[in-house]
Amino acid sequence: MTVASEEPQIDIERSETAGVLTMTLSRDRKLNAITPAMLDALRGAVAEMIERDDLRVLVLAAKGRYFSAGIDIATLDPAPGRTSDGSSSGVTLRATLRRLHEFLDSLESLEKPVIHAAQGPCLGLGLEIAVSCDFRFAAESARFALPEIPKMGVLAGSGGISRLTRLVGPHWARWLAMASRPMGAAQALQVGLVHDVYSDEAFADAVQAFAAELVKLSPEALGLAKLAIDTAATADRRTARDFDRVANTTLILSEQNLRAVAAYRDKAGN
Repeated sequence: MTVASEEPQIDIERSETAGVLTMTLSRDRKLNAITPAMLDALRGAVAEMIERDDLRVLVLAAKGRYFSAGIDIATLDPAPGRTSDGSSSGVTLRATLRRLHEFLDSLESLEKPVIHAAQGPCLGLGLEIAVSCDFRFAAESARFALPEIPKMGVLAGSGGISRLTRLVGPHWARWLAMASRPMGAAQALQVGLVHDVYSDEAFADAVQAFAAELVKLSPEALGLAKLAIDTAATADRRTARDFDRVANTTLILSEQNLRAVAAYRDKAGN
């Protein structure tokens, strides 16, 4: 089903398959440059994931020549941060930007797996979306870049630098965000930007197969694992270990685990 609206056209295809919600950017005529309407559709997908227990995994994919060329500059305010009296205000600008930041934060905080599937070049906001997801996959023809400095003289400031640095370290963050040098799929795998690379032909099926495997896992365990990992990345060691114990107490005492242990003991005793 293709989501449609008044101009600008949304150009996102939505599909459900056995617990997996896939949102596919389909604006190839503009290299999947992302408009405000497209962002609203993605926000709606996150809200749907929160509301529906039957949806277990969110996949953000694309079709066409690019995953995304980044934000559609033509849709940006030509005079950002202007107040009612016509003056320029950083406070006003940051309030406008916050909505985009909150969307990327919602991907990161969603207690369900979020998969980013780059079948082609992934630039600017496309990469910022990628580093907000739990799992990142690339087709062999994909590449990644942050062209904000040479093209606009600004930073990839919607979490693009902070999340990228957390993933690949300052060494490679400088390569992408300062030098604005592109990174191919093989190098992205080597430095830890993506989890795996598949051939262009097998890419879509491989991503969906991975998502289907996640659907089979305990949603409560996956959600708590995500929280525990994020806690470990930012908290001191003692706090992270305490969180692990508290989270695992809930899981160990759950009916699912008790049944699994009983089944294992019965099998081992035979």
